[in-house]
Amino acid sequence: MNNVKIITKQFGDNAENYVKSEMHAKGLDLQYLVQQLKKNKKNNRLLDIATGGGHVTNALAPFFKSVVALDLTERMLEKAKEFINTNGHKNVSFVSGNAEDLPFSAASFDTIVCRVAAHHFQNPSQFIREVHRTLEEQGLFILIDNIAPENEEYDIFYNFIEKKRDPSHQRALKKTEWISYLEQSGFQMRSCLTFEKRFNFETWCDMMQVPLQTRTMLTDHMLETSKETQEFFQIKIEKQKVISFSAETGLFIYQKTNTLKR
Repeated sequence: MNNVKIITKQFGDNAENYVKSEMHAKGLDLQYLVQQLKKNKKNNRLLDIATGGGHVTNALAPFFKSVVALDLTERMLEKAKEFINTNGHKNVSFVSGNAEDLPFSAASFDTIVCRVAAHHFQNPSQFIREVHRTLEEQGLFILIDNIAPENEEYDIFYNFIEKKRDPSHQRALKKTEWISYLEQSGFQMRSCLTFEKRFNFETWCDMMQVPLQTRTMLTDHMLETSKETQEFFQIKIEKQKVISFSAETGLFIYQKTNTLKR
């Protein structure tokens, strides 16, 4: 099964969970995103890439003249549309499309956002190039995603558990890797922040309807990993059960500039 089919199956089967997810509906990263864009004077056309449950679109629609919510999964788009319409937003359109091949002409948007989705993309550099192409000059791109630690051992551990939980997971990149991709494509950094995110183990598994056998394997892997890794991810264990763990989210605000770095 190719990556597109895996993604559409995983998120089609779990669309309702993502719309109702407290972690996706709230969070410091979403609050910061709203604070930054509500004071921006140039809010005309927003593209929300991989809208998922529609939480970014719902939060930002009041501050833009028009919003396009894009997702690869039709079922997810349907659920996002129900959610957005229930909240009364009339300036939102919904488009099915791939983040690595955006169905829009050059310079179509003045703001593009992609929140907690890029770790599913097979070709992150192509995704960044497509964002650059469809963003107008001086436009803003805000990328929010789970990021891997710079330490190789911790990187491998984190991406391993995410992939076992969700087969559509490709790779959470390091912060330095995202910065490199962005700046090589002609974006200029305006801001870069990280947020700690705490995951309840059972809720994390429930989001993707992880079967018991896989939960057991994930638990064993977390119990058997090194003490240093357990401490780094703040893995909380009670009676040989994993209760929770922590990871990081990166928030990158970049502006499209005239000079393309090579």
